[in-house]
Amino acid sequence: MIVGLHLLRGEPPSDRGQEPSGRRKQARFMATLCRPSVSVPEHVITMEETLELARSRHADHPQLPLALRLIENTGVRTRHIVQPIEETLKHPGFETRNKIYEAEAKARVPAVVQRALDDAELLTSDIDVIIYVSCTGFMMPSLTAWLINEMDFSSNTRQIPIAQLGCAAGGAAINRAHDFCMAYPEGNVLIVACEFCSLCYQPTDIGVGSLLSNGLFGDGIAAAVVRGRGGTGVKLERNGSYLIPKTEDWISYDVRATGFHFLLDKRVPGTMEPLAPALHELAGAHGWDASDLDFYIIHAGGPRILDDLSKFLQVEPHAFRFSRATLTEYGNIASAVVLDALRRMFDDGGAEHRARGLLAGFGPGITAEMSVGRWQIDDKA
Repeated sequence: MIVGLHLLRGEPPSDRGQEPSGRRKQARFMATLCRPSVSVPEHVITMEETLELARSRHADHPQLPLALRLIENTGVRTRHIVQPIEETLKHPGFETRNKIYEAEAKARVPAVVQRALDDAELLTSDIDVIIYVSCTGFMMPSLTAWLINEMDFSSNTRQIPIAQLGCAAGGAAINRAHDFCMAYPEGNVLIVACEFCSLCYQPTDIGVGSLLSNGLFGDGIAAAVVRGRGGTGVKLERNGSYLIPKTEDWISYDVRATGFHFLLDKRVPGTMEPLAPALHELAGAHGWDASDLDFYIIHAGGPRILDDLSKFLQVEPHAFRFSRATLTEYGNIASAVVLDALRRMFDDGGAEHRARGLLAGFGPGITAEMSVGRWQIDDKA
């Protein structure tokens, strides 16, 4: 166990050092993460097609056999991409790619947002904040401004774009939504994650890490509402963050004229050993045991992430079945993974009322964004 992790907890400052009464107080500061809506593009590439592309395009690569084994071991069977593979493999330039990102986001995001609002039984006029997360394209103003105008959100709607937390941004968005609802208990927050990882493909990057990434990441859009009052889903009770010191270059972008070049250190798959204690401490601060919860919604960056968490949290592999299904069917869709895994849990029937759970996203930093809460079934339902 790491001693003295500095967690930014989702709790009122006066609760610190008074856990029993603090937990009672915190009951007034909860918010419900409702059913996410998820969409993936129509173009599909299979594991077999990915392997064949690697063989044909990198036949002379000295480490090709290693790269092929690593891709196979991801367990990713299919991925969805925003363009046909023939277009994806081209590089028309960063400017053109970013225009594609903007056009596709505007074409695809509104329908996903509308389904999330419908599932939460809210209107655009009920939303106080839009949190938009993405690490695969850039817009200024953020897509939040366009959504407010296009979908008739109130002009008073707050905007929180998060662009540089990578895969951890899904967990961060949930936590920042929770924080807002703690400050404004009647507030409602819309979370939108839009990731077109295929637009970051770089044909000149032929390191083993880059080749692995080419077979791991997929495209996807997710949206979900966090309601300050009411709703069925995860009643968020506490959140926290933890950064592994001196690991900021393990997952990163090298930004060049050709766009975002993804850098992945070979030590990344082993990061669950130092991160698992942070999960234990967050749950422990809430009076829970992270090894004995009812459900787990975890960012599936790769199969070893889930395998190691099973080991270090001492929970059965079955506990991560929703995250693993996302990885198998969609690949790593970056910040949208945690929302898709939660969507799968909803589709599976959810959990019993007041079942205890853990949500976590991992990404650059190396950063963990974590939260704990109970399954809440709305009284109206």
